[in-house]
Amino acid sequence: MTLALSVATWNIHKGFSQFNRRMMVHELRDRLRELSADIVFLQEVQGLHLRHAERHVDWPSQPQHEFLAEDVWENHSYGSNMVYDHGHHGNAILSRFPILTEHNQDVTHLRFDRRGLLHCAVELPHLAQPLHCVCVHLSLFARSRRLQLDALASHIEDLVPADAPLLIAGDFNDWRNKADDLLADRLGLVEVFAGARRRPSRSYPAALPMFRLDRIYQRGLQVVDTQVHAGRPWSTISDHAVLTAELKIKTTAP
Repeated sequence: MTLALSVATWNIHKGFSQFNRRMMVHELRDRLRELSADIVFLQEVQGLHLRHAERHVDWPSQPQHEFLAEDVWENHSYGSNMVYDHGHHGNAILSRFPILTEHNQDVTHLRFDRRGLLHCAVELPHLAQPLHCVCVHLSLFARSRRLQLDALASHIEDLVPADAPLLIAGDFNDWRNKADDLLADRLGLVEVFAGARRRPSRSYPAALPMFRLDRIYQRGLQVVDTQVHAGRPWSTISDHAVLTAELKIKTTAP
């Protein structure tokens, strides 16, 4: 038998529209609920921001990942990457299924450009081993990205069994599509949008996507459908489009 699984990835721009014109975290939560994905990979999640809390009367009292997950995704994990005197932000994973383990690995190359990999093992029903999920947000700089991709591959090789199902999603900032070969050769991953074209989908800027920055890579699952959520209303919420994928995975159930 197979289990249907829906996933989404979104760089939420700390809950603000492009160029920080408007706070959009409430609209963001509504749109995430419309997508209703089983597992959500989020980047630029605001864990704490004291100044925003002072300036905006409707700024959520909880960390953003808890506010977004409330009443829908019972299980969630957050990894802080960038820390400053008035707060911090990083990556988050929201899941309808239990999160068994979580680990946030610092892969910073340049001190002013702090980055991390959030790795969660998720328990799926009737699956012999957990689904490993990694949320990434890589550097804007090519050399840093190469080092971070190598660190990502080494992390997976060390900690994830070679036959375990695996999802890696997020904002790769990889407009030249250099990640595919490394992740395919070392980890056996395939980008869900690639198909016969062997190219990820365009996702930035959300109003009229031109660059292939955001990705969902999978191993051990079957891709059923994919979608890019761009243009309005998505582009009024964040400068990145949302990527979603409908997947299937074999289970041990009779």
